[in-house]
Amino acid sequence: MLQKYKHNLIALLAVILLNIIASRFTYRYDLTQDKRYTRAPITRNIVENFDKNVVIKVYLEGDFPLDFKRIQQATKSYLEDIQAINSHIHYRFINPSGKEETLIKKGLQPSRLTSEEDGVISESLIFPWAEIGYKNKTQKVPLLVETGTTQEEQIQASIENIEYHFAKAFYQLQTSKRKNIAILKGNEELADIYIYDFLRNLKEKYNLAPFSLAPASTKPVQTLDKLKEFDMAIIAKPQKAFSETEKLILDQYITNGGKSLWLIDNVHAEMDSLQQTGKALFTPRDLHLTDLLFSYGVRINYNIVADLYSSKIAVAAGNIGGKAQFKPFLWRYYPLVTPNTQHPVGKNIERVNLRFPSQMDTLRNNIKKTVLLQSSPLSKTIGLPNIISLESIATKINPADFTDKNQIFAVLLEGNFTSAYLNRSKAFSAPFIPKSKPNKMLVISDGDLVANQIQDGKPTRMDYDKWTGQHFGNKDFIINAVDYLLDDNGILNLRAKSIDLKLLNKQKVHTEKTFWQWINIVLPLFLLTVFGFSFYYYRKKKYA
Repeated sequence: MLQKYKHNLIALLAVILLNIIASRFTYRYDLTQDKRYTRAPITRNIVENFDKNVVIKVYLEGDFPLDFKRIQQATKSYLEDIQAINSHIHYRFINPSGKEETLIKKGLQPSRLTSEEDGVISESLIFPWAEIGYKNKTQKVPLLVETGTTQEEQIQASIENIEYHFAKAFYQLQTSKRKNIAILKGNEELADIYIYDFLRNLKEKYNLAPFSLAPASTKPVQTLDKLKEFDMAIIAKPQKAFSETEKLILDQYITNGGKSLWLIDNVHAEMDSLQQTGKALFTPRDLHLTDLLFSYGVRINYNIVADLYSSKIAVAAGNIGGKAQFKPFLWRYYPLVTPNTQHPVGKNIERVNLRFPSQMDTLRNNIKKTVLLQSSPLSKTIGLPNIISLESIATKINPADFTDKNQIFAVLLEGNFTSAYLNRSKAFSAPFIPKSKPNKMLVISDGDLVANQIQDGKPTRMDYDKWTGQHFGNKDFIINAVDYLLDDNGILNLRAKSIDLKLLNKQKVHTEKTFWQWINIVLPLFLLTVFGFSFYYYRKKKYA
C-alpha cells in the first residue's frame, strides 16, 4: 500500500518543503524596462539600519479619482518591497474621512483634485501624506508632487519621487545630529525678513545661525575657526565689497571642507525706483569676489540678461476711484527658466523666476561643472551701466535681437578646490590649506532667487508673486540645492529616477468607449459562437 503511493507522498512532501522555503525567503524579479520596482542600494542600506519597529500610516484610502489610485498602488508596492528587506517595518492605509482637522493640525495639508471620467468633471479632497513613527520620532512624507502642467505629469512626478521622499524621511529618523548652516552677515546681505520663507524651510531639517564676518578685521583666525564649526555657509545677495581678510577666511573655510551657496548680484538693479520714476540707471556692483570665484572655475560678468521667455510684473495702467489699477505685463528682464531636468536638483520642478540675473562663464580647471539654470536660446546680454525703462514693455520686440543663445545663471561645482591664495600674499597668518578634499559649492548670479516679498507687513512665500499671483519653482530648486550640497550619502540622486507611465488618452477613451466595448466583449463572443456552430456542422457532416 505504502509502495503504491510512494511517489505521491514524495511529491506532496516536496511541495510542502518548497512552500516553507518560499515563505522564509523572498526574491522578486523586476522585468520592467525602467526598473521601477528595483530599489537603490542607498534605500536598502537605510532600511536595513532599522532595529526597532517602524510604523507607517498612509492616508491614501477611500474614494478618490481613479488616476490617483496609481499613486496609492505605487506606494503600496514600495512599502511591500522595503518590508521584505526589513521585517521591523509595518504599514497600513487609513481613510482620512472624519480626521481632517487632526491631520491639518499636524501639518498634513489636503489637496483638492479635479478629475474627468466619462466626460463628467468631479472634485475631491485627498490627504496625499504618510506618517512614519520610529523611537518616539515622527516624519511626514509627501506623496503628491505639486508640479507639472497636466494631471498626468503630476502623477508621474509623484510616483517617481516616492522612493526619494521615503528614503529622506527614513534617514532623518535615524540621524540624531542635524547639520549646521551659517547665514553670513556683515556685508549687507538680505535682511532676514526677505529670506524668511527660505530660512523657515531650511529650519525644518538643519540648524541655522547668523554669522558675521565683522570681527575678521581684528580676530581673523578666531573668526575662521568659528566658521569651520558650520557644515555650510550661505551668502545671500551681499551689497558691500568683501575685504581681503574676509575673502581669505571664506577661501580657507572652503579648502577645509565647508560647503557654500553663493547668491551674488553683480548689478545694482532694484524695481522700486523703476516703478516710481519709470526709468532707472543700472550700474555694476563690484563685491571684489571675481578673483575668488575665478580660481574655483566660474566668473559672474557685469551685465544683465533679457529673455523672451519671462515672467510678468504689475504696472500701474490707470486710476479708478482714486486707486491705481495694475495690469501684468511680460518683463523680459525677469527670465523664467527651466532647471536642468537631468540633475536631481532640477528634476520635476516648476520654472524658476529670476530678477535681473547676470551672465556667467565657466573656466577650465579640474573642477566638475554642472549648469543647473540657464536662459532660453532667445536671450541677449545688456552691458552696464545702462538705463532701463518701463516704456520697453510697450515696445514691439524683434526676436532677431535675441540671439545670444543660452546664458548660464547657476553652476554647481564639485571637486578638489585649489585655494585662490596659493601663490599670493595672505592677509593674516594661520595654518594654510592649499587644496580641499572633495567638496561642493553652488554659484548663482541672482541674489533675489531666494527673496520673498512683503505683504501687509508679513513675508510671503518665496515662490509666489503677490502682484501677479504667479507661482514658481524657486523654493523647490533652492531647497533641493541645499540638500544636495549637504548630502554625503547620495539620497538626492533618487530624484533622478524616471518612470515611463503608460497613461490613457481620456478624451479618446470617452469618444471611443462604445467601439472598444464591442471589440473586447461582443466580438469575442461572436467569434466563439461562429466557431461553435462551424465545429458542430463539421462534425455532423463528417460523422453523420
